[in-house]
Amino acid sequence: MSLKPTPFDPVPMSTARIARAAFPKGNPYLCILDELDILWQDQDFAHLFARDGQPAECPARLALVTVLGL
Repeated sequence: MSLKPTPFDPVPMSTARIARAAFPKGNPYLCILDELDILWQDQDFAHLFARDGQPAECPARLALVTVLGL
């Protein structure tokens, strides 16, 4: 498997506005990006992948989903 690093897309302004309206007192998941910024980037995992082969899933996103699932 190979890694083709991809940056996280910014959250659209309308999505952020609706999420904050839905949770006016806050929500731990909404605060993660505000407080911690991006926890991991694909480049943090690049040394674990070969330079050629089938592209892998984004490891930074998989790590984030794993941590949030706990």
